[in-house]
Amino acid sequence: MSLQITTLTNGLKVVTENMPGLGSASVGLWVQAGGRHERVEQNGIAHFLEHMAFKGTVRRTALQIAEQIEDVGGYINAYTSKEMTAYYARCLSGDVPLALDVISDIVLNPIFDGKEIETERHVILQEIGQALDTPDDIIFDWLQEVSYPDQPFGRTILGPAERVGAFGREDLQTFVAEHYGPDRMILSAAGGVDHDAIVRQAEDIFGALAARGDNGVEPAAFRGGERRVVKKLEQVHFAMALESPGYRHPDVYTAQVYAMAMGGGMSSRLFQKVREERGLCYSIFAQSAAYEDTGSITIYAGTSKEEIGDLTGLTIDELKRAADDMSEAEVARARAQLKAGLLMGLESPSNRAERNARLLAIWGRVPDATEAVARIDEVTTDAIRRYAGGLTGATASLALYGPVAKAPGLAKILDRLAA
Repeated sequence: MSLQITTLTNGLKVVTENMPGLGSASVGLWVQAGGRHERVEQNGIAHFLEHMAFKGTVRRTALQIAEQIEDVGGYINAYTSKEMTAYYARCLSGDVPLALDVISDIVLNPIFDGKEIETERHVILQEIGQALDTPDDIIFDWLQEVSYPDQPFGRTILGPAERVGAFGREDLQTFVAEHYGPDRMILSAAGGVDHDAIVRQAEDIFGALAARGDNGVEPAAFRGGERRVVKKLEQVHFAMALESPGYRHPDVYTAQVYAMAMGGGMSSRLFQKVREERGLCYSIFAQSAAYEDTGSITIYAGTSKEEIGDLTGLTIDELKRAADDMSEAEVARARAQLKAGLLMGLESPSNRAERNARLLAIWGRVPDATEAVARIDEVTTDAIRRYAGGLTGATASLALYGPVAKAPGLAKILDRLAA
């Protein structure tokens, strides 16, 4: 593997990783402009902009954007997250220049045609409606909102329907002008790629753009809270979040190993105790998420209205019990799962391109995977037990959806966690 980084004079970073033997590549533009960069009146605009990028440019119609990539057997897509918006393509190595030309075109030259705005507005409103009809989807938006109330970080990526229904061309242009500067972009490619050729093309496309300066964001503060939504469903959907470290905190890997051991697979504690031994649910899992200045461990399950109390109590007891009897074998298994997930993911050019862009945004460099593996291996059983013990005073959030009358509230959950 050969990883190279070049920064243009206007601040745009180009990172490539050649993967010998591959005849394909992944190339994309990661823009540090996501949901947390929106003002309250802009909530949902980053995602709307991502949609509109594919609806026509000064050089290509929406159909031509799709056709030019698919004519060579490629694939193009985008996504919006809390901290970034990404536009990327997968193609054969010889078609990287075309892919980069199309991606840069949709990012730099969208026309924001009025008719297309109305069409895509309807699409996004349908997407919002679909999320509202998907309990194990919308519940995580509600959990985020109560975890980070009245903050950009707590607002949904899709935005509320009333705001999406009012966005116009000027709103899209304003967000681009505020955030889409070259110094806030990372061009990342991996697979069968030529670094020097990509840098030359990047200079031609982006070199004349002016830097925008820092796009500071409001710090995230996990405050905790509860949301209960009553609806006639077959199950109660339960989601709980516990504050955990951001990705710059020294305990971030401890939190990841703990979450994996508790609910990262079929051998995890919660799956074994709650599903396999007690049969209280079909699905239960825990996962850890880390961001620049915050993080959370999230537990999700769905169960009947009669058994939600038992499921909640058993879940809290297992979270606590780990402080006393988390075993060496459980920690070793969780470490192995995390390392395998990381290393197997790096066999994909798309995953490598994304990882390199994200790490470059975080650290200003791309640490080798061996660094992450070493950090995971440093997490001991004693560290996991100490981490679990510290949860007794953690800030927490709770979201419940469905026939929730018998579900305990956050106050009772915190009392049980602290007992």
